[in-house]
Amino acid sequence: MQIHFGGHVAIYHSKFNDQERVELWNKVKNNEVNVLLGARSALFLPFQNLGLIVIDEEHDASYKQQDPAPRYNARDAAIYYASLFGAKVLLGSGTPSLESYQNALQNKYGLVTLTERFGGIKMPLIEVVNTRQAALQGKVTISESLKEMILQTIEKKKQVILFQNRRGYNPYLICGTCGFIPQCNHCDVSLTLHKYSNKLHCHYCGSTYPKLVTCVACGTNKWVEKNFGTEKIEEELETDFPQCRIARMDVDSIRGKTAHDTLIQQFEQKRIDILVGTQMVVKGLDFESVGLVGILDADGLLSFADFRVNERAFQLMEQVSGRAGRKGEQGKVIIQAINVKHPIIELVKQHDFLKFFKLEIDSRKTFFYPPFSRLILLTLKHKQIETVEKGSTHLANSLRIDFKDGVVGPAKPVIGRLRNQYIMEIMLKLPKDIKSVNHAKTAISHHINLLLAEKQFKSILVIVNVDPV
Repeated sequence: MQIHFGGHVAIYHSKFNDQERVELWNKVKNNEVNVLLGARSALFLPFQNLGLIVIDEEHDASYKQQDPAPRYNARDAAIYYASLFGAKVLLGSGTPSLESYQNALQNKYGLVTLTERFGGIKMPLIEVVNTRQAALQGKVTISESLKEMILQTIEKKKQVILFQNRRGYNPYLICGTCGFIPQCNHCDVSLTLHKYSNKLHCHYCGSTYPKLVTCVACGTNKWVEKNFGTEKIEEELETDFPQCRIARMDVDSIRGKTAHDTLIQQFEQKRIDILVGTQMVVKGLDFESVGLVGILDADGLLSFADFRVNERAFQLMEQVSGRAGRKGEQGKVIIQAINVKHPIIELVKQHDFLKFFKLEIDSRKTFFYPPFSRLILLTLKHKQIETVEKGSTHLANSLRIDFKDGVVGPAKPVIGRLRNQYIMEIMLKLPKDIKSVNHAKTAISHHINLLLAEKQFKSILVIVNVDPV
């Protein structure tokens, strides 16, 4: 970018120290920066003459700030922000969000469709490998078909990316005698075994525990390791391909200010043969020598309890597939799955976004989910489960006075306790017109205040999340 725009290009992200932030803030304020490449928080720098905002990979859920408040979506905020300057907005994605694509079809956005890859390279060939039999034998990590393809790719002096959306060594341990699963003392989640520390980690509150030798429930030591994370895959690769240079890209391995950039440079310079990682390897990386991509657990991507599960799975698999064969010859993708007939896997094989969109948009319309509605998620937290359950029921009944059938819940989320706080959720489905949304703001605040005014519920924490992702 600096080759094209000279020295007036700047970068902004959360790893900057206070001095660097102040320096860049002043440069932007004084119009000394022509092009700024930044994370979502870059939107709040003091631009004076903004003309264009480019949102790359606009579908990405990480554009939505979660904790702490304000819980803004940088994509939506950018569209509004640009309107204040009369600036243009360019949303780019190979797998657009359903909301954005629906807006384009309704002529709210302009639509430009690129029908071929850069350089006329064909989309990668996708092969699905059935791992059902291997799963029954407890051997699912890397199938024999994928190992053979890795070997062929390395022999051609090409590189390999393996994608697994779980970090750690084994996502959980289970007692082979009684079925006991070690869980966090502060959260209702199973603990993940990390080999580098030889400890059990909670990925939600950060607590660590020593690895159990004997089961606290039955006293035996017959532990079974279930599922697999990036750390386990890296170990297996080192055993099966000792001649290859292998690296891992996940939150545990990328530490420090420059670790991520260093790893990417090493891969670009072909000093790494096989890169295994989580979603980090999906995000718009452009490597010219990647000949093979392996998606190791497609079933895991399709098993979340969320109305966006199909959309997220399609986007992730299609995006990571796009890392293969970006220059030179056509790339190849291996998808490992047990449920090989899942319609989303079939659509990924065909690279058919339009058919996926039609399938998913019909389902969203039937059940009144976005883009046909606005969602507001109310999360209630308290250290006593009885209090939060009574309070959430009380609030839901109160909300139904104004919102009738638009109130869904209360219900316990998949993870019902985090950091010793029990959680209940209430979801509101609202029409998209401004009048309904403005009424909802006033009404929700009123009902929450009524709840907290009661002595037994005053210590409940209520979090309002508009347009949750």
